[in-house]
Amino acid sequence: MNETKRKVRFAVVGCGGIAQSHFIGIERAPEAELVAVCDMNVRRAEEFGASYGVTAYSDYRQLLADPTIDVVCLCTPSGLHAEQTIQAAEAGKHIVCEKPMAITLPDADRMVEACDTMGVKLATIFPRRMSPASQFVKKLLDDGRLGKLSLCSGYVKFYRDQAYYDSAGWRGTWAMDGGGAMMNQGIHTVDLLQWLAGPVAALTGYARNVLRDIEVEDTAVVSLQYKSGALGSIEATTTAYKQDEHRILLHGEKGTIELTSDRITAMELIGESIEIPTFPAFDVIPDGHAAQIRDMALAVLEDRSPVVTGEDGKHSLEIILGTYESQRSFREIRFL
Repeated sequence: MNETKRKVRFAVVGCGGIAQSHFIGIERAPEAELVAVCDMNVRRAEEFGASYGVTAYSDYRQLLADPTIDVVCLCTPSGLHAEQTIQAAEAGKHIVCEKPMAITLPDADRMVEACDTMGVKLATIFPRRMSPASQFVKKLLDDGRLGKLSLCSGYVKFYRDQAYYDSAGWRGTWAMDGGGAMMNQGIHTVDLLQWLAGPVAALTGYARNVLRDIEVEDTAVVSLQYKSGALGSIEATTTAYKQDEHRILLHGEKGTIELTSDRITAMELIGESIEIPTFPAFDVIPDGHAAQIRDMALAVLEDRSPVVTGEDGKHSLEIILGTYESQRSFREIRFL
């Protein structure tokens, strides 16, 4: 058999809400096929296994012993990602890990090290990087069209009521969720902001549970200093009633760009008459997941790194955990 023609065999671990995007992504990728599912809830595992006509496991260790599986997609609670990734790497499986990849930086480092040691690939899910609008803006910035950046900020205005947090025991906890408005809902915007504007040198942040009865924050405000010299901020909340919007504003010496909910809503360049491009419909979830899952299949077949690696997944985590540390210590947090 020609190696480049074979299908890469995927298993989805954790059959909760986000797993559906992984199922869709695997179905859409010509190079991928679903061969197994796993969930600690036996009935749920069996239902999904029967629905897709694949093997169902309720024991993760048994799934990892299955020689037909090439890649595992981890759709489990955030606090489980580190150990499950390390176990998968030791079993010789490649990993597609939902965000956040871990809830501590040492765990993220352990994940990357384990995958490097075992020679397997680790991809972190950040579907907003895959949208045509984000890709267009990234190229524009890389080409220097905005010039030196001055002020680059991100805003996450979502609404999650108390019932949302009460719906699952792990939600809103440090042990399993790892954080709140920034870690769970805001991480996509944090990742996209630093991917576009560049690495952060220092931050000062506030993160508190203002309205919800949870361990973690429902509201956060962060001041950023980028390594480029630009400044910026992040505002994230799950208390913004009827908002559900995420926005990035980029200002530089040659103009301004605004991304709102994965669409370019403003683009003004000094001395240029430029029309905001229109792109085909792109539903970030699941389309972004589908793009990343297909990329992982191709990365396995072509023996290359995935487009969003484990190392990439650490950058937003550093900013979020740095915010929590700044809140606890009431001091500025600096990065190397």
